[in-house]
Amino acid sequence: MNTADSGAVVEVSGLRVEVARGGSEIIDGISFSAARGEVVGLVGESGSGKTTAAVALLGHARRGTRIVAGSVRIAGTSILDLAGDELRRVRGRIVAYVPQDPAAALNPALRVGLQLEEMVAAHGGLVTRDRIAGTLAEVALPTDGAFLRRYPHQLSGGQQQRVCLAMAFLLRPAAIVLDEPTTGLDVTTQAHVLETVRELCEIHETAAVYVSHDLAAVAAIASRVVVLYAGRVVEAGPTQALFNRPGHPYTRKLASAIPDVAERRRLEAIPGRVPAPGSRGSGCVFAARCDFVLPACVDSPPAAVELQPGHVVRCIRVAEVDRGVAATALPPRPEPMAAPLLEVRSIDAFHGAQHVLHHVSLALGRGECLALVGESGSGKTTLARVIAGLHTARTGDVLLDDRPLEPGARERPIEACRRLQYVFQSPHNALNPRRPIGAIVCAPLRHFHGLRGRAADERAGELLERVALSPELLGRYPSELSGGERQRVAIARALAAEPDVLVCDEITSALDASVQAAIVDLLEHLRERDGVSLLFVTHNLALVRTIADRVAVLERGTLVEYGSTTHVLDGPVADYTKRLLADTPSLSATI
Repeated sequence: MNTADSGAVVEVSGLRVEVARGGSEIIDGISFSAARGEVVGLVGESGSGKTTAAVALLGHARRGTRIVAGSVRIAGTSILDLAGDELRRVRGRIVAYVPQDPAAALNPALRVGLQLEEMVAAHGGLVTRDRIAGTLAEVALPTDGAFLRRYPHQLSGGQQQRVCLAMAFLLRPAAIVLDEPTTGLDVTTQAHVLETVRELCEIHETAAVYVSHDLAAVAAIASRVVVLYAGRVVEAGPTQALFNRPGHPYTRKLASAIPDVAERRRLEAIPGRVPAPGSRGSGCVFAARCDFVLPACVDSPPAAVELQPGHVVRCIRVAEVDRGVAATALPPRPEPMAAPLLEVRSIDAFHGAQHVLHHVSLALGRGECLALVGESGSGKTTLARVIAGLHTARTGDVLLDDRPLEPGARERPIEACRRLQYVFQSPHNALNPRRPIGAIVCAPLRHFHGLRGRAADERAGELLERVALSPELLGRYPSELSGGERQRVAIARALAAEPDVLVCDEITSALDASVQAAIVDLLEHLRERDGVSLLFVTHNLALVRTIADRVAVLERGTLVEYGSTTHVLDGPVADYTKRLLADTPSLSATI
C-alpha cells in the first residue's frame, strides 16, 4: 500500500525488515509520508511492527534484524544509503529520536547541561548556549544553572521526557521520530508533552512520526494515521475519517477496545494474537482473527482500496461490512452498597523527611473496585504500598475486616498476607527471569497452601486457564511471553493465594488497547465470580469510567475528592479533578 507523498519531508517506500536468521519478514511493503510541520501516527498492537518501521527512519535495525528492501528519504537524503560516520552525522541533525523510556535514554552519570552540550559537540558545535536555553524554554523547562547541573534521577518522569524532546529539537532536524513518548506518564504530563510536540513541530516546521498504542493520544496530535498489523499497512488516512468510519475490521476492533472518559463502554478485546514472523501466510494477515473472513482472504493478499482521497484500506469486503465503531455503551455502575472489607484510617506516610501522604482515609467493600487516581507524585503508589505492607514509614491504621494490620508485610500474620495480594506495574520486573512460569505460579501455592509436586502443577495450570493462558506455558520463561501474557501470569500468581483484595498498581499502563481490554475483562470476572475486591491504581481516567465503582483522587498526598465514579467524573468538585478530566484525551471528543 503506497501512502507516500512525493512532496513530503519524510518518504518511506516499500520498506522491508527481516529476521537476520531465516529471512522471515518483520515488516514488508511499508510506505507512508509526512509533510513539513505534520504529525503522522503509527498505531497497532504489540508485534505489529510500529517501532521497527519507526527506527528504520534513522537507518537502524534492532539486533537480530536487517533492512533488506525499500527506501527512506528525509529532506532529500537517502537514509538507507548511508553508513558509519555519515549515518551518525544525520542522526540528530536531519532526523532525531525521542525514546519511550527517557530514564534509560539519558546518561545517569552526566548532568543535564553536559548531555545537551555533548549533543551539540557531536555535530560540530553549531549551536549556541542561547539556542540551548531557548530550546529548554520551548519545552517548559528551567534554563538556570541549577537545573542544568541536575542529574536525570533528580528530575520527574515528565521532566526527563522534556529533556529528551529538547535534545531532539535542539539541532532543528527536518524530521523527528517519537516512540511511545507518553507511555507511563500521568494524564496532565501527557497532555503537556503532546501539546509541546505539536507546537514545536509547527514552529520549526518539523515532520513527526508518532508511534503509539494509545489511539486517543494519537487522535489528539496526529493529522493522519497509519495502521499496522503483522508488519503490513492495513489502513491509512486522515485521523478524523479513519477513526469515525474505519475501513478495516482491525482498525474497527482497535477503536472498540479504547475506553472513553465521556461514557462507560464495554471494551472489546481482539481474540487471538498477532502472528509471529514466518507464520503470517500469503493472504490477509488479519484473516485468522477477523469476523468477516472468507476463503479468498486466506488465498491472496487484498489489494488497496481508496475510500476517499488519502484514505486507503486493504480489505476485500470493505464495501460490505459495517464501518461504524462497535462500541457498546454500558449503564453507569449502581451506587456501591458493600460493607467495608479494607479500611485506611488517617494515614500519614513519609519518605525520609518528606511528608508524602496527609491524613488519608478511605474504604473498600467486598467485590468492589476503588480507583486511586492522581498525577505522578500524588502519593498513589505510596498509599498502595502502605496498604500492602511494603512501605512502613507511616502512621495511622490499615484494617482488614476491622483488624489492624502491622505496617510491614513480614510482621503480618500469614493469613493476612494471603488475603491481600499486590500486582506490580511492570511484569518485566515483577517476574523472576531465571525461573519458569510454573515455578513462579507455584511459589504462593507452596507458601500459603502447602501444595507441592503434581498437585501444585495441576493447580498452576488451572490458574493459567483462569487468566486465559494455556497450561503449556508452565515450562516457558518470562522472556518467551508477550507483555500482556506476563501481566496475566503476575495476576495468576496473585490469585494462587486465593486473595480477598488485589492491589493493582498501574497494571495496564504499558499495554496496548486490546490486551488492556482483556485484562479489564479478566478483573471484572474475578469480581463477579469470586468476590475479589480491587484497589486499582491508575492515571487513566477513561479506564476508571469503565472499571471502577468509586474513585479517590489524590493531590500531593491529600485526598481532594472521593465518591462514586459517576458523581466524581460527571460532577467533579475539586479544581484538581476538573483539570485531570480536561487533560484526559478522548477519542470521541477528538474526532
